[in-house]
Amino acid sequence: MTPADDRCWMILIDPPNAPGHGRLWSHLVSDTSYDELHAFARGLGIPARGFDRDHYDVPAERYDDVVAAGATPVSSRELVRRLTAAGLRRRKRG
Repeated sequence: MTPADDRCWMILIDPPNAPGHGRLWSHLVSDTSYDELHAFARGLGIPARGFDRDHYDVPAERYDDVVAAGATPVSSRELVRRLTAAGLRRRKRG
């Protein structure tokens, strides 16, 4: 089964607008569970090392593939709002 075949996924991705390491990155999250997020990422071959607290960092060149696989594009603001509302937001420790 591919991620797009499972209609219960609540996987979200924001536009590639976070700079780092000479490229732009999107953030891939689930507003349902980390298990769903990890399974979705694994199904797309996104490496586990791309997971950071509550999201996967996805390079801009993979954005279209991730959306085609079933991730819902949302703004960065909406992504954080939904992640926080789901109780899955893990902020950096200050």
